[in-house]
Amino acid sequence: MAGVAPWRDGGSYDPIIREHRPYILESFYYADADTERLIPYYGDFLLDSGAFTFMGGSSFTNNGQNVDFDEYVERYAAFINRNKVKKYFELDVDVCVGYEKVKEYRRKLERLTGVQPIPVWHSTRGKEDFIRCCDEYPYVALGGIVGGEWRGKAEQYIPWFISQAHKRNAKIHGLGYTKIQKLREYHFDSVDSTAWTAGNRFGIVFKFENGDIKKYQVPPGKRLADPRKVALINYCEWIKFQKWAEAHL
Repeated sequence: MAGVAPWRDGGSYDPIIREHRPYILESFYYADADTERLIPYYGDFLLDSGAFTFMGGSSFTNNGQNVDFDEYVERYAAFINRNKVKKYFELDVDVCVGYEKVKEYRRKLERLTGVQPIPVWHSTRGKEDFIRCCDEYPYVALGGIVGGEWRGKAEQYIPWFISQAHKRNAKIHGLGYTKIQKLREYHFDSVDSTAWTAGNRFGIVFKFENGDIKKYQVPPGKRLADPRKVALINYCEWIKFQKWAEAHL
C-alpha cells in the first residue's frame, strides 16, 4: 500500500500496524515524525523520493524548476541513513533536469547512503538502459504508470520488462500499478497503490472477498457517518488483500 494513513497521529493505526506489519510505500516529500516513528513496525518499507510530485507540476515546485535538487538529495540521504532505510527509489526527475543529471543524483545517493537506490525506468531512457539497470541493480522499477506512459498498446510490453528483470536476477516494482486482475498475469515482485485511500475521499467502503477487493459506494444523497472509522476499516481490508497477494500472486 502507498500513501499515508489518515489521522494516524492519534495512534489508532498503531495496533493494526504492530500486529499485521503491512508492507508500505511512502513518499519522502510527505514524510513526517509519524513516518519515522512507524517505519520499524512495517513488514517491509519502500521510500519514494517524491519525484512524481515535482513532475506533476504543483504550484509549489513549478514543475521542479524552483527546486534545489542537490539539497533535496542530501536531505533525502540523511532521512535514509537516520531511519536505516534499505529500499528507496532514485529521483527520477528526468523531465526536470535530464537523465544525465538523474544518474549523477543516483551516484550521489549511493555515496551518501552506502545503499543502492532502485532505478525508476521511463520510456525515454530506452530498453538498453533498462537492461543495463537490471544487470547493475538488484531492484528496478517501472515508472510512468500513473503518468500515462503505459496507456493503450504500451501495456502489452510490461511482461517483457518483467521477464528481462527476472532473467537477470533483479526484482521489479510497478510504481502505482493498481489493476488487480492484471496482477494475476503480470508477475511483478511488488507494486504499490493508493486506491485504498479512495474510500475516505469518495465515500467507498472496501471489503476483501475471495482474493479480490470489492467496493461498496455510499448511496446517493448519503455520506459517511464516521470517515475515520471507515478509513481504518479500509486500511485493514487492503492489508488482508496484501497478505493474500503475497501468498497467491
